[in-house]
Amino acid sequence: MFKYIKFIFCAVLFVTGGTFQTRAMEGSAVNPKILIAYYSYSGNTKEVALKIHEKIGGDLFEIKDETKYPEEYREMTQQAKEEIANHYRPKLTDQVSDISQYDIVFIGSPNWWGTITPQVSSFLESYDLSGKVVVPFITHGSGGVQNTVKDMAEQCKGCKISENPWVGFRSRTLGVSSWLKKLGLNK
Repeated sequence: MFKYIKFIFCAVLFVTGGTFQTRAMEGSAVNPKILIAYYSYSGNTKEVALKIHEKIGGDLFEIKDETKYPEEYREMTQQAKEEIANHYRPKLTDQVSDISQYDIVFIGSPNWWGTITPQVSSFLESYDLSGKVVVPFITHGSGGVQNTVKDMAEQCKGCKISENPWVGFRSRTLGVSSWLKKLGLNK
């Protein structure tokens, strides 16, 4: 019971911007089970996911689906725009075997037309993340965060979205280490 209370206390600190481990808890900190789930069309978000994994460990899960996109960039972005406008939810080709085992779920998505990808929306609709701490990481070509985190929070019913997401230009992983350290999760 004490471990559970300590975890909840740490999660509240984590979500509100405090560090995951406090000085008073050093030496007896909870070791949360971490999942790093991501969708990556061009490889940029995957590169950030791999950097996070390198720094904190945890389990990696690539969100994959059956969608085929045109090779030509403009055609691809037009298809993505239409999918988002129509609230398309592609069928995912793989599943996390036991999502209940994870305490913290990092979720990575490119910024497509100001929001998260349909694949990430499908992932969020496929799992009950209630009570879990969800940490967004967003890659973009020049759009910044826009509505990505807000939309992720709206689709992630009952989860605790970190108020400190990582948002980076393409796959540049600059700042990932200091961001994780700020969250109290760097090895």
